[in-house]
Amino acid sequence: MMNMRRSKTLELLREGKTVFSVKVSSTDPRVIEIASMMGFPCIWVDLEHTANDYSVLESQIYAAKAYDTDILTRVPRGSYSDYIRPLELDAAGIMVPHIMSAEDAKSVVYMTRFHPLGRRPVDGGNADARYCNMDQAEYNRQANDQRFLIFQIEDPEAMEQIEEIAKVTGYDMLFFGPGDFSHGIGHSGDMNHPEVRKGFEKVAAAARKYGKFAGTVGSVDNIAERTDMGYQFLNIGSDVVALGEYFKRLADKI
Repeated sequence: MMNMRRSKTLELLREGKTVFSVKVSSTDPRVIEIASMMGFPCIWVDLEHTANDYSVLESQIYAAKAYDTDILTRVPRGSYSDYIRPLELDAAGIMVPHIMSAEDAKSVVYMTRFHPLGRRPVDGGNADARYCNMDQAEYNRQANDQRFLIFQIEDPEAMEQIEEIAKVTGYDMLFFGPGDFSHGIGHSGDMNHPEVRKGFEKVAAAARKYGKFAGTVGSVDNIAERTDMGYQFLNIGSDVVALGEYFKRLADKI
């Protein structure tokens, strides 16, 4: 019997290890391949803020899987099709931005998880189900177990309901987005604002309380600080930052 590709990210998180990802905004799958070669277990690609389309995403997933690396796709807010297509292309997980309430969270679970957790529409003819070469019931079970769902908490309205959101069943991780949160409280870009600091702490605490993983963004300089708060998933860099720093160094030398 064929099985789904297992998620390396979930495997490591369930072992109690810290998972580091990098964000790739470019469309070239070669960038994904290079990052995967370096040993990152997970790469975050974006459909919310970039011009990527599904054919680009498919190529990126192929490049990552060649090195047993997971692709996490942040999806745009939309219909169920916007949420499940990356999963059907065999992305290991999706991150849904701007979760605003417990009802919002429950709706996302309903659209993205199979029975008994939800009512995700079934189509086994894609890469995640080995193109109809998996038993449907087993595919549904493995998809619920081996594909991760992340709620992004990045608004003050959501923070007011963090306990209710955190206790929702059927998802894997709360991910604090400090950029949008700082914007939402009127202090855009101030990562050291007291309310942003409280946001980091509240999301990590809520995830821990309800047996979920906590994720956020960071850098190599604050890994210890983030992990001490309880964060087990950290995105610590991006291709656009790396390229900008490299080209600036060249330009300065010239």
